[in-house]
Amino acid sequence: MKKTIINIVLIIVAIIIYYLQSNLFEWFNIAGIKPNLFVILVLFIGLFVNRTIGTVYGIVIGLVIDFLIGAKIGIYALSLGLIGFLAGLFDKNFSKDSRITIIFMVISATAIFEILSYILNYMVSGINVEILNFIIILVVEIIFNIILTIILYPLIQKYGYYIEDEYKGNKILTRYF
Repeated sequence: MKKTIINIVLIIVAIIIYYLQSNLFEWFNIAGIKPNLFVILVLFIGLFVNRTIGTVYGIVIGLVIDFLIGAKIGIYALSLGLIGFLAGLFDKNFSKDSRITIIFMVISATAIFEILSYILNYMVSGINVEILNFIIILVVEIIFNIILTIILYPLIQKYGYYIEDEYKGNKILTRYF
């Protein structure tokens, strides 16, 4: 029952994030570049729940984004699915207690998402990518995501450990053996 409520809350959070991305951050951007809260959401779902659910949430959220704003179906789904999968790997290898580690996870997840999205857009749509513009967009988006992660991390950590406890239980010894 608690897992169902957790999933409903995560879906509501994804809807709120979509609203923030499409409305609020239209005003708070730098040269049209906005933070990508979906990368942060999928990263933390993969970190605190598990790799499979992080991947599923990434694919589903990516498909919804593809249907609503994407030019081609599957680009964001594949990119966010990969972020959810990698977040499960980060969970096994890194600590979620260190803010520096979390910041590096957000940097790498944002970079992987953007690079993969641009490569897929280039392959599927034939969109030309100017390297200098891409690097500027990537750096600004990473800075935005870092700032939002620093602001939201205490809240994310508190509820993330609650979700982790519900999904994984108290299996601390099996995690290391």
